[in-house]
Amino acid sequence: MESNGEPRGKRKQAPTTAHGRPMKQFKSDIDIIKMEEVANASGGETYSDAHMNGIELDMEDPRSSKHAAATADTAEWQATIEKVVKSVVSIHFCQTCSFDTDPALSSEATGFVVDAERGYILTNRHVVGAGPFWGYCIFDNHEECDVSPVYRDPVHDFGILRFDPQAIKHMQLSELQLRPDLARVGAEIRVVGNDAGEKLSILSGVISRLDRNAPEYSEGYSDFNTNYIQAAAAASGGSSGSPVVNIDGYAVALQAGGRADGAATDYFLPLDRAFRALECIRRGEHVSRGTIQTQWLIKPFDECRRLGLSADWEAAVRARFPKEIGMLVAEIILPKGPAALKIEEGDVLVKVNGELLTQFVRLDDILDSSVGKSVTLLVQRGGEDIEVTLQVGDLHAITPDRFVSVAGATFHNLSYQQARLYAVGIQDAGVYCCEAAGSFRYESAESGWLIQTVDNKDTPDLDAFINVMKDIPDRARVVITYKHLRDLHSLHTSIIPIDRHWSSKLRLAVRNDSTGLWDFTDIADPLPPVPLVPRKANFIKMESSKYAGAADVIRSFVRITASMPVKLDGFPRTRKIGYGLVIDADKGLVIVSRAIVPYDLCDISVTIADSIIVDGSVVFMHPLQNYAIIQYDPSLVQAPVKSAKLSSENIKQGSETIFFGFNQNLRPNVVKTAVTDITTVAIPASVLSPRYRAINLDAITVDTSVASHCGSGVLVSEDGTVNALWLSYLGERNTPHGKDVEYHLGLATPALLPIVNQITQGIKPSLRILAVETHVIHMSQARIMGISEQWIEKVEKEDPERHQLFMVRKIDSGHEGGLQEGDIILTLNDRLITRVSDLDVMYDHTTLDAVIVRKREETSIRVPTIPTQEFETDRAVVFCGAILHRPHHAVRQQISKIHSDIYVSARMRGSPAYQYGLAPTNFITAVNATPTRDLKSFLEETKKIPDNTYFRLKVVTFDNVKWVVTMKKCEHYFPTVEFIKDEGERCHWRRVTYEGGQAKRGEGEGGAGVMVGGQLDDGDGAGDDGVEGENGE
Repeated sequence: MESNGEPRGKRKQAPTTAHGRPMKQFKSDIDIIKMEEVANASGGETYSDAHMNGIELDMEDPRSSKHAAATADTAEWQATIEKVVKSVVSIHFCQTCSFDTDPALSSEATGFVVDAERGYILTNRHVVGAGPFWGYCIFDNHEECDVSPVYRDPVHDFGILRFDPQAIKHMQLSELQLRPDLARVGAEIRVVGNDAGEKLSILSGVISRLDRNAPEYSEGYSDFNTNYIQAAAAASGGSSGSPVVNIDGYAVALQAGGRADGAATDYFLPLDRAFRALECIRRGEHVSRGTIQTQWLIKPFDECRRLGLSADWEAAVRARFPKEIGMLVAEIILPKGPAALKIEEGDVLVKVNGELLTQFVRLDDILDSSVGKSVTLLVQRGGEDIEVTLQVGDLHAITPDRFVSVAGATFHNLSYQQARLYAVGIQDAGVYCCEAAGSFRYESAESGWLIQTVDNKDTPDLDAFINVMKDIPDRARVVITYKHLRDLHSLHTSIIPIDRHWSSKLRLAVRNDSTGLWDFTDIADPLPPVPLVPRKANFIKMESSKYAGAADVIRSFVRITASMPVKLDGFPRTRKIGYGLVIDADKGLVIVSRAIVPYDLCDISVTIADSIIVDGSVVFMHPLQNYAIIQYDPSLVQAPVKSAKLSSENIKQGSETIFFGFNQNLRPNVVKTAVTDITTVAIPASVLSPRYRAINLDAITVDTSVASHCGSGVLVSEDGTVNALWLSYLGERNTPHGKDVEYHLGLATPALLPIVNQITQGIKPSLRILAVETHVIHMSQARIMGISEQWIEKVEKEDPERHQLFMVRKIDSGHEGGLQEGDIILTLNDRLITRVSDLDVMYDHTTLDAVIVRKREETSIRVPTIPTQEFETDRAVVFCGAILHRPHHAVRQQISKIHSDIYVSARMRGSPAYQYGLAPTNFITAVNATPTRDLKSFLEETKKIPDNTYFRLKVVTFDNVKWVVTMKKCEHYFPTVEFIKDEGERCHWRRVTYEGGQAKRGEGEGGAGVMVGGQLDDGDGAGDDGVEGENGE
């Protein structure tokens, strides 16, 4: 697949916007670096599409390059190619959710028709995937039809898709015959496929090896227990599943992988087992697959001799197979498997059922025909003959074909693929968390966790896990133990809250190869939460502190945990932890940074004295000053919580103060310090993904390095009076490293008091603001810009500490009346404006009388203010995997024109939105040519669209580029869901699902139930869920 003229690396890719306009966002080179590191660690091998370690690589690999045919083809080759291309199809697909070794993704690949009458297409297993699949194929004449999986091999890299032959109207279907017997060293071949995802490409090569071991691709899916064919063809992204044909037009192998280091080497899968599977499917038979849970490798005779192969057996094997250069050697034997304690690593396989054997194909033949039966193996171990009898197991039985979604995460049994990779026994290993999201989000990894116990009950497999989760009430906090596949030596223990309200369904998904879909069944309704009871606790005493009065402020701090089930407003995280300051202990009011509680579609936990946990809810969110006020039920808390005493006097620059804060380990720190500066600052905007940031604020800095490591705290006097809050401020994303920058600054308490006083009196503030961002200019600049000497003298006289004025830097989009960019504000309602706090006059007035200087001319104007209620998102729609809502305040601050009230905030990986290129920061202006200015009209139009049909969206990018995206609806996996703010609900939000054009309260019948907390893409290509969106793709 290709974008911007650069060829892609060789593994599954997100679709580029080659079929549409470019997105505003572009990934950095960081992904290429990661790909290099993984490739180097694994010997430089990579699939024919770029996907490593579950990391989606959106960038092209600059080291690979597009190749045409190496030589001018003869007339015979040209005739062959003309025949072959009619059978080759381009496959566009989504793996709709993470499953086993595969993450959710959207990509392109190649396949070819192997049965035109029945409509079977052969492609790679890593294309069909182990989990839910949704896709279509395009034939050589650009006819399109849907495809669905019929078979994916549990181990080998091939899968079979089905299409409806009657859907192809304008060309005669043809098929390629599989001839694995014609793959020979020295044979000239052509790889015919969707190379680089752009067009049909024919790549030439010569087979150089038939006996290569299957390439290893580090973590994730890898083929094994088969030989691979090696050739020089240099196929690139999108070529997965291409037929490897000889001059007679027979498919002799299947394109599967290549090197990531630029070497023109490709790896082809022999077609012996694919041919057998196809014949079984044609006959309507089950494709039996046997296993003894052992991985074998081909090793040359010299290495086999070192392992103990006797001269007699070597001579016998060489005489029976004169062309062979090696034998099969046991590499990995899974604990508790059929071969455990009978076969050992390093054993050289000599005979199976009395037959000399050196080839994987024959071993597969025997095992596949012996499922449920016994086989006898003769191996040599250190020169000694060892004969063992093993029970052959069913390989399909240890390949997951179902998963359960609960509490925002998804789980299934450990697969043979994962077990083999880490040499883990499958039986009773624990349930595998394939989508670590929602309640089961872990900070260090998205997948790879094996859940050992939940609520002190063992969960050795999926059935046991389901039974345990059925009995856990909503909002219960339970202990879980778990291990990671990379470190099975360490048992981790955590306490997690179980979410059965945002993700209420305990939903089972089962693969259905008859329909190609996964069938969803709700298997348990949520149990209601257990009512909380009052608890007693005491705060720790900081007796070692020199400042006892100041240290006692610890009784005014509570820990806040905010969990966001749906990503809104460009916020990059789904969980944040910090501390809040209690401003009214009797009412349970707490003030906290908006970097911790960004919006009110969330769950808030309040922990008092590191002991009592209660729920909280949002009362107020300040639109500009980076704080929110939340409330908990104080009747549940029997602890000496103290209301903080907020100073009404501004702290001065140079003043001594005591810094009390909580560091990254959530431990309190107390240190004497001094205020180094109080200055007006501007938190940098996040260019790629607009999200809330504080503007127009006076920030306090202090003379201690401790403060830079503390995201929550206060500046407090020795008597315990709080002079300033110490808050985290979310800033821009560090593009090279994909990290979000947070600033730690102080906010003087006098600015809080007007709001705090209203809220403590039970009044919810209704603020009005000037829709502008300002920055400071000093008198030297002011004079040049036309400020008179009289005004300069007035500033110096009335504010000896701050010789400054404010210039309008940016006007919010949609609020251009009144002030203009570049205006210098002198007074508002006759008040000279030299400090940010002077702007507070705007909060209570619908209009302000302003004196300004515009283009060196002093003038008086009337400036309207705007209500702030509209700034907070109160409605969101998830449509085809895209999260839509009104453009939030940060968008209006950064864009010059709002194109519609339908803003793409994020999108789910593996969704139609991702596949067809609808990007975060886009605006939707019309559906099927019908203008849609807001979410209501958008829903009305999209409800008319039948499932699995195409429609058109008119879109405008953040950079004002108009384009049209065509997209297909997929309600089975991605139903339309609406979240509506509703104070009557316990969560303060109501959920509505639309299926078949009908609205249904709560969750619908379709979808895996992992939308809440699942893999999103928010535009920055990062974030804690690997979402791409307005901030993990």
